[in-house]
Amino acid sequence: MLNIGAFAEATWGGAVARCPKQMVHGPCAGVSEDGRCEVPDTGPCSFLDAVDAWPYPAALPVAGADGPGAAGRSDAAAAFRAVAAVRPVVVADLPAAALSADSLRASAGVLAGAADACLLGDHGGARVQFPPSYRARLLTDLGVAVWTGINCRDRNRVALEGEIAACADAGVTGLHCVTGDHPALGHRADAPGVFDLDSLDVVALARGRGPLVSVAHAPAAPPADRRLSRLVAKIDVGADVVFVDHCGGLGPLADAVAALRESGFDGTVLGCVPVVTSAATAVVVASFAGPRLPAGYLEGIMNAVDPRLTGVRAGAQLAERMLAVPGVDGINLSGGAQPGHELAAAGATAEIARRVLGVQPRSALS
Repeated sequence: MLNIGAFAEATWGGAVARCPKQMVHGPCAGVSEDGRCEVPDTGPCSFLDAVDAWPYPAALPVAGADGPGAAGRSDAAAAFRAVAAVRPVVVADLPAAALSADSLRASAGVLAGAADACLLGDHGGARVQFPPSYRARLLTDLGVAVWTGINCRDRNRVALEGEIAACADAGVTGLHCVTGDHPALGHRADAPGVFDLDSLDVVALARGRGPLVSVAHAPAAPPADRRLSRLVAKIDVGADVVFVDHCGGLGPLADAVAALRESGFDGTVLGCVPVVTSAATAVVVASFAGPRLPAGYLEGIMNAVDPRLTGVRAGAQLAERMLAVPGVDGINLSGGAQPGHELAAAGATAEIARRVLGVQPRSALS
């Protein structure tokens, strides 16, 4: 694992101290196009002043598909990799109401029969939500392949270790390791952020526990020319799946994936496809990916006579084009919905997945 203390200069330490998340391995993906921190009224990302002290060496040994943790993969992880070896894979965000087991089960019943795994990420509109391991257990007990998001906002390293162990015990397919949004971006801005660790540290905790370990790559976030080296550092500590965030369309995605493959990474790469099929989904997608969506994508769907049909077609077409990009192994159907619209969003997402994979609807819970 990279010993950042051996590389970092005092300038970098100052950037860490000024970061609202105190990200030792910063910057996060929340840097806007003009360099502003995601936290309101904070100003520019502190790490943009420390680019000359960037601590990551130009080349690192890359873990790849057979790197750290490969030998200890769980049955669920091994099954997913076996599928990925013979066809494109689809991981779909699971839209569900916060604090509702019934909503989780209902959406999973719609989605799991079409996608290879359901991603249980951070809720787009609620900071108070069921713990990752509880949500995972609810669905794995029903036979659903679960990819669980683990973030550092609300838990210190001891609690994170416990969550990771519980998710592994529940039989999840993958663990998606992210630093997480700052509390100021949610409805509980009164709660202090923990950020005892950041995504690199969580990858190190998760490696070798059984599930696949995934991370996000934000090639469009400033400083764009340094993002790959930070990603390679995540791979070096144990990540074997990369979700390439929304970055402007097929051209930027192809460039990012080519650079990643040239670095030596031979693990699984997923491109993110925005799922927009209604006003209720458009609001959520725009909140986290707006400026980084393909040009005209959102507007073309929302101005259509039938946004649902147009959105399903647009999502499937974009997914198929992404899968034609060399080095892309699958897609993440990325999105969410405003309260009360979760089941409809799950249905639209499932339809996109079926169009992409050519599979017939079936019940994953029967």
